[in-house]
Amino acid sequence: MAQFSLTLPDGSVQRVDAGATFHDVVGGIGAGLLRNALAVTHAGRHHALADAVPGDGSLVVITRESSAGLDALRHSAAHLLAWAVQDLFPETKFAFGPPVENGFYYDFDREQTFTDEDLARIEARMIELAATRTPIVRREIDAAEARALFAAQPYKLEQIESLGDVRLSAYVLGGFTDLCEGPHVPDTTELKAVKLLNMAGAYWRGDSANRQLQRIYGTAFFKKKDLDAHLQMLEEARRRDHRRLGRELDLYGIMDEAGPGLSFWFPRGDILRDEIIAYWKQVHRRDGYVTVTTPHISQADLWNTSGHMQFYRENMYVFEQDGRPHVVKPMNCPGHILIYKRKKRSYRNLPVRYAELGTVYRAELKGTLHGLMRVRGFTQDDAHIFCTPDQLEHEVNNVLVLTREILGAFGFKEFKVELSVRDPQNKDKYAGTDEEWEMAERALVRAIDAHQFAYTREEGEAVFYGPKIDIKLIDALGRKWQATTVQFDFNLPRRFEVTYVDQDGQEKYVYMVHRAIMGSLERFIGILTEHFAGDFPLWLAPEQCRVLSVSRDQHAYAGEVAARLSAAGLRAEADVREEKIGHKIRDAETMRVPYMLVVGGKEQAAGTVAVRARRGGDLGVQAVADFAAARLDEVARKQ
Repeated sequence: MAQFSLTLPDGSVQRVDAGATFHDVVGGIGAGLLRNALAVTHAGRHHALADAVPGDGSLVVITRESSAGLDALRHSAAHLLAWAVQDLFPETKFAFGPPVENGFYYDFDREQTFTDEDLARIEARMIELAATRTPIVRREIDAAEARALFAAQPYKLEQIESLGDVRLSAYVLGGFTDLCEGPHVPDTTELKAVKLLNMAGAYWRGDSANRQLQRIYGTAFFKKKDLDAHLQMLEEARRRDHRRLGRELDLYGIMDEAGPGLSFWFPRGDILRDEIIAYWKQVHRRDGYVTVTTPHISQADLWNTSGHMQFYRENMYVFEQDGRPHVVKPMNCPGHILIYKRKKRSYRNLPVRYAELGTVYRAELKGTLHGLMRVRGFTQDDAHIFCTPDQLEHEVNNVLVLTREILGAFGFKEFKVELSVRDPQNKDKYAGTDEEWEMAERALVRAIDAHQFAYTREEGEAVFYGPKIDIKLIDALGRKWQATTVQFDFNLPRRFEVTYVDQDGQEKYVYMVHRAIMGSLERFIGILTEHFAGDFPLWLAPEQCRVLSVSRDQHAYAGEVAARLSAAGLRAEADVREEKIGHKIRDAETMRVPYMLVVGGKEQAAGTVAVRARRGGDLGVQAVADFAAARLDEVARKQ
């Protein structure tokens, strides 16, 4: 009998008889593995356990404990959602329904808008359908069968046409069939802990020129306790939402009159922003960066040279001035290149490190905008390093040292690191030589290893002009946020003829590194606001101390104390309103003021203050000078 060879992730090879199913194969590996198995990936394609092994190839078993297993569960939950919608609203047209981080969604086209009551009905129907123990069955069909099967579904027909005349994978779940690569769980018994969350609008294929669909979001877990914990986290995230806190703490906001995606910094928020900027500039100048400022607009010729007009035009604001096209800058790198090129450079002059908190503008789709997290105008903590090949590893290592210091100063200690490299099977589509790519990748890997970061290698995820490191910080709720990027560029130095004279007297292209540590300043402050729930550490707090008078007799003394603290270098205000002291304390608590200094008759007579800390409670009576000295030390330690 013919046999097939299956290569497992550990490199071992399993020989199986032709006609065997993946269920047979996994059971042969181990009974425990079979109990946890949901599906398999064979030679890069997903299969149900019941499928027959089609031939030789690699084999990966997808289990409940794996991230792929959770994705499979959520993918199946998306199909369950579509089945319930089809059952309750049969006139609906169906688009796509993938798993996403922390959940899933499905896009629907329906004349009537889904209501909250509809959402509750759909979720209840999902639970009923899941209880039927319906199997999820994979089918392979050709394009003609697919067109007949989805004749009444225009979005599916468009998808079929875009794929061409190939064999297609479809999954059948009860009364609902969908084109899908999978994988899925075997049946609906796995779908016990499912919750629909909210609705949003979404353009078909993400293009605002297309019809807007209705997107229903949900989440799913294998265990109810995990679902409950996630829902509790979402509730806490709503409490920490930077948009709500921005309003409550009077920090920042988006003004309707100015338009979407453009942030305004109110006086308190501007203090927070300035403290971050001052710290950023201090550590960069200390570490050998020189700060620069580049114009917000420039002639389009600059962006033709960079390639942005050809490849990024839809994301740029372009306008006519003096009969010539101009661009509102979407990024800072071409400006930094012009500054570098203003004089001839020797290898002895390198590295050159330019840093800029440069505000850039990008024409993001309105539907993608979200508070400060995604805006059309934002300030990037940008820097570009121009160096020689032998300086490369040292420079990357220094960037990671600085990253840990800066993010650590804001309370972030946990990170997820990804290394994006080129697709080894398609090297021709990348700029730069093999030698340059290999050198750059080695430099990135050695720097990551030097810092003992665990990382994942993402083959084929590099952009065409160079490999990169992405560092995602992990906040107080365990959420991952993209922050730091260290990106090589073998493209722009060639486009702009960015060179230096080497030891041998030859002109050579520089190695150029783009890097951002916080990323967008707006987004970073949004993350900080949610991380601290608006309760910023003392060095960042817009108002560090508030002096509260107990009665009218202490108003003048409260003002004197606030003035002394301000003169010492603390941000202090006096609350001398004709309100009860309990009310004043509650107001200070609401505004997340770190220290409240209560002054009554005794404190006034003794020249002291009664200190109350948001995080530490009653700290007793202190001399004003002693309190100021302790707080200034706290600020200096970035506490």
